[in-house]
Amino acid sequence: MANATMVTEFLLLGSPDDWDLSFLYFTVFPMTYLGTLLGNLLIVSVTTADQNLHTPMFFFLRNLSILDMCYISITVPNACVNSLTGNRAISVAGCATQIFLVIFCACVELLFLTIMAWDRYVAICQPLQYLLIMKPQICVHMTLATLVSGLLYAGVHTGNTFRLSFCQSNVVHQFFCDVPSLLRLSCSDTTSNMVLFLVSTVAIGGGCFTFIAMSYFCIFSAVLKFPTRAPGKAFSTCTPHILVVSIFLSSGTAVYLRSAASSDTLQDMVLSAFDTMVPPFLNPLIYSLRNQQVKDAVRRVMRRQLFSGKQ
Repeated sequence: MANATMVTEFLLLGSPDDWDLSFLYFTVFPMTYLGTLLGNLLIVSVTTADQNLHTPMFFFLRNLSILDMCYISITVPNACVNSLTGNRAISVAGCATQIFLVIFCACVELLFLTIMAWDRYVAICQPLQYLLIMKPQICVHMTLATLVSGLLYAGVHTGNTFRLSFCQSNVVHQFFCDVPSLLRLSCSDTTSNMVLFLVSTVAIGGGCFTFIAMSYFCIFSAVLKFPTRAPGKAFSTCTPHILVVSIFLSSGTAVYLRSAASSDTLQDMVLSAFDTMVPPFLNPLIYSLRNQQVKDAVRRVMRRQLFSGKQ
C-alpha cells in the first residue's frame, strides 16, 4: 500500500460493458425528471391552494412531494449533464455530498410513508380523537423529528464510508455515488461498513414495514366491521398509500439487499435508476389518479384560475 496513490476524485460510469446508454441520458432521464417535477409541483400547488386539503394527510403528502423532487434532483440532472459534456469526474467532497443527500432523502421518505400510515390508522380507527392526536403542532414536530433522524442516519453512513482509504480504481460503477459502489473501491477492510449498512437498512426498513403492515391490519380489521358503503371510502384513501409504499420498498430492497457477490454493473445501474426515479415519478400519478379528493381539488383550483383569468 506504500506505492498506492490516494484517490482525489471519482469517475462515474456512463455506459457499462460497452453498452451505449446515451438514449437513456438524453430521452428517458430528462423526460422522467421533467414529469416528476411537474407532477409533484401539481400536488404541492393543489394541496397548498385548496383549503379543503389543509389536513394532516395532505400536509404529509405535500412534504413527500417536495422530498421526491429533491430526491430525483440529486442524481438525474448531474447524470444528464455528465453525459452531455463527457466529463464524468466528481470530487471526493461532491461524492460524499451526493451519498449524504441520497441516504437522507431515502430515509426521510420511508419515515414519511410510515407516518402517513399512522395518520390513516388514526383517521379510520380513532376518528373521534383524530383532531386531538394529529394536531398541527404534532404534525410539525413529527416532520422535524423525521428530518433530524434522516440527517443523523445519513451522517453516520457517509462519515463511516469516507473514513476508509480509496487507493485503488477511482471508477464508480454507477451513474451516481452510492455506498455499495464505493465500498468495492476501498483498499481498507469494509466488513464493518457492510455489516452496519445492511443491519441498519434491514432494521429501519423492516421496522417501518412492520409498523405500516400492523397499521393496515388494524385498519382492514376495523373497516370490515363498518356499514356496507363505508369500506369503499376507507379503502379509497388507503390504496394510493399502499401502492406508493409497495413501489418504494420493493425498489429499495432490490437495490440495497441484492447479493454482494453480484458484479453485473448494468443490472446495478438499472436497479438504481429504478429506485431513484420511478417512485418519485409515480407518486403524484398514483395520488392524483387514485385519490378522489385530489382530483376534485385539481378541478376546483383550475376553475378558480379560469374564472380569475376571464376577469
